[in-house]
Amino acid sequence: MRILILTLATASLFFSCSPYQKILKSEDAGLKFLYADSLYHAQEYKKALKLMEQIVPAYRGKPQAEKLMFLYSDTFYNLGDYYLAGYQFERFSTSYPQSEKAQEAAFKGAKSYYFLSPRYSLDQKETNTALEKLQNYINQYPDSDFQDEANKLVAELTVKIQKKEFEIAKQYNRLGDYNAFNYRAAISAFDNFILNHPGSQFREEAFFLKFDSAYQLAIRSVPERVEERLLTAKDYYNTFKRNFPESEFSQQANELLQDIEQRLQNKQV
Repeated sequence: MRILILTLATASLFFSCSPYQKILKSEDAGLKFLYADSLYHAQEYKKALKLMEQIVPAYRGKPQAEKLMFLYSDTFYNLGDYYLAGYQFERFSTSYPQSEKAQEAAFKGAKSYYFLSPRYSLDQKETNTALEKLQNYINQYPDSDFQDEANKLVAELTVKIQKKEFEIAKQYNRLGDYNAFNYRAAISAFDNFILNHPGSQFREEAFFLKFDSAYQLAIRSVPERVEERLLTAKDYYNTFKRNFPESEFSQQANELLQDIEQRLQNKQV
């Protein structure tokens, strides 16, 4: 009978602002829970959240807390408050590991960190956190309905991390005209990139720009270091061509090699 009364009360008050304010001020936690649930399913998340915030402490440790805490977490998620969504979903997963909502909570908690990942040019701390959370989810729930989406998110974030490192190396290459030592930094950065990201979409260009950096360093060196560095650059060219014989950068690379050969020949003469 009480449930019926609460349901009728909720239905009659739902579309009225004044009753909502009355329920906010009410001491009846059960009525607030029922009304918050109705608002949540009507996608009135801001209103639902105000009610949930009032009753979460009252339901702690009670059987209904599991449903309430999932709705509470998901309300933050739907409002785009991903910091709190991630935090609340993690609390839910820890508190209710056997819940039928456990997989969804774990995925949405991990995905919350994905939404916090900034563009590649900024610090990637949140991106690394998101990758860790998503990978943990994939490992924990290998047969989940969210597995495909989780893998796509991991792939997207991985590319973002790679692009960040790749652009740093490219920046050293671009700054070489101002200070030749930046070409040495570029070579080192491209070396690390190639080693750390063997399947990257930026790998081909990284090999070419490593060769280019070595060439640029060589022609700007003091006379006694030029020949040695030209030979090193030539080795990098050979490695580049061996890995990418049909590269889009082949013409540029061949032009640089031709200049290297000419300089070496002149030096020997």
